[in-house]
Amino acid sequence: MIEVVPETGSTNADLLARLAAGEDVVEGHWLVADRQVAGRGRQGRVWNDGAGNFMGSTVIRLRAGDPPAHTLSLVAGVATYAAVEASAPELSGTFLKWPNDLLVRGAKLAGILLERSGEAVVLGVGVNLANAPKLPDRQTVSLASKGFAVSRDAFADLLDTCWSHALRSWRSGGWEELRQDWAARAHPIGTPLQVHGPDGELMRGAFAGLGNDGALQLELSGGTRRQIHAGEVSLAPRR
Repeated sequence: MIEVVPETGSTNADLLARLAAGEDVVEGHWLVADRQVAGRGRQGRVWNDGAGNFMGSTVIRLRAGDPPAHTLSLVAGVATYAAVEASAPELSGTFLKWPNDLLVRGAKLAGILLERSGEAVVLGVGVNLANAPKLPDRQTVSLASKGFAVSRDAFADLLDTCWSHALRSWRSGGWEELRQDWAARAHPIGTPLQVHGPDGELMRGAFAGLGNDGALQLELSGGTRRQIHAGEVSLAPRR
């Protein structure tokens, strides 16, 4: 159920277009590109090319009784972490950053993008297997640069397995366990963070875990806790 195309603009955009056209894209179907020339991440960032990297998207058909759709970002993080861990078991310094990044010693290894279309969600995952794209505002890293040669196709199969398992757990009452799994793989409690809120507000504080709904808990300098449901989160230097 993994469809590979040699080149496309964006696998997310392609699946969104198929959904808009009324195509019955089934859960479990992945669209994976060898090259992506108009890929994007959160906040409109460009995430292109990367021959040898994993760039793929899949669809979740929302059902009555499912947990809130926004929690799928954290579920995808757990699945992506599991696939990377299985591919590079001796890789050290790997952790999740809210809501959707996988970092290695602070450098970005993987990113996740969720986009909703009616009662469906398109999940896009990008993992730097062979190459790390240069980004103007952050460090990046690839598994190859850490000494791990990982086939894109083998990784695709592994991610498909990890994602299918995580999605079944999410649907069958396992959200709380998945939330705990995410927190156990995140940077430690107390890690300094800064958050640019949707309204432009800049907040600095310390990571204080996740709320029951997956919101980021940010402890401010005076001891007050803020629930962050949306925003741009980055690691802040320790003072």
